[in-house]
Amino acid sequence: MGVPGEAAPRVPAPLEARGVRCVLGGVAAVDGVDLHVESGRCVALVGESGAGKTTLLRCFNRMVVPTQGTVRVGGEDVARVTEVTLRRHTGYVPQTGGLLPHWDVLRNVALVPGLLGQPDADGAARRALELVSLPAREFGGRFPHELSGGQRQRAALARAIAARPGVLLMDEPFGALDAITRSEVQAACAGLRRELGITTLLVTHDLLEADFLADEIVVMRAGRVEQRGTLDALLASPATPYVGSLTQRALAVAHRRRDA
Repeated sequence: MGVPGEAAPRVPAPLEARGVRCVLGGVAAVDGVDLHVESGRCVALVGESGAGKTTLLRCFNRMVVPTQGTVRVGGEDVARVTEVTLRRHTGYVPQTGGLLPHWDVLRNVALVPGLLGQPDADGAARRALELVSLPAREFGGRFPHELSGGQRQRAALARAIAARPGVLLMDEPFGALDAITRSEVQAACAGLRRELGITTLLVTHDLLEADFLADEIVVMRAGRVEQRGTLDALLASPATPYVGSLTQRALAVAHRRRDA
């Protein structure tokens, strides 16, 4: 039974891309990609800059419209859903957090529940802030510039999940953080995912981060999928020289961190 006034969590929704091609500026940023993310699972898109990771992720909230192919959220073709409806029911955390600088934290986090007409948008925001360890009594009245980098990303994560969406899209959400803060926010994110069971698509260039947060890793290069699997599977049997090189670099980083 839910808390009075609290929006019921939406059922985690599967994600599917079928034959997706995105031509941007005359270049195929995504080139014939198939991708499926099961309900409640987390898949990480990994690759170097220009691999097409962010472009593919943004197809799921129609920030990018594919040149060819079909994208579905919860089995529904996103081309048949208005951008406003789709985005209000899809959590999204960009690299910069995207908080509105002239609104305090509580108002930022209450934005989507308010737009959806939920009866207690502030209550939903307070609960979301508690989930990311930013209690509203301490942080709700602060403005984004009064937060540390890690706190801003936690607040952005709270805003993304305040309306209890079925899908969470995360685009390099920890890339601008220092190593210690990054580790703390990653752990908070992992705990939040376990608690909410939300379907998540994560973009990162860090294989170790992908291994920590995601159930599976999809390696992309030049707009195409090179291989999909767990980090152990990628290490044991890389499908291409690129995947082999990527995993070996990740191992070297892991060893340096261990020995530091």
